[in-house]
Amino acid sequence: MDVPLTPEEAFGSVLARLRKAKGLSQQALAFESGLDRTFIARMETGQRQPGLASVFRLAEALGVSSSQLIREVEQAIDANPED
Repeated sequence: MDVPLTPEEAFGSVLARLRKAKGLSQQALAFESGLDRTFIARMETGQRQPGLASVFRLAEALGVSSSQLIREVEQAIDANPED
C-alpha cells in the first residue's frame, strides 16, 4: 500500500523536478524568485509550504504559470492515491 503524498510533499517534489529540468540550483532559483535558498530547500523536502505570493514568484522563475504549477502538484497527489 502506497502512502499518499501530503500536499507539502507533492509541492516539494514538483518544485524540485521543475527546478532541475530548468537546470537551476536551489541558489539560482532563490535568486530568480527573490526567495531564500533555505526556504526553497525546506519546501522541496515538504518541511515548509509556500504562500500564494511565493507560488507566483516560483512559477515565474521556473517559466510556468502558477496554475500549471498547482495542477502538477494535484497530479502528483492523484498519482499516489490512498489504497
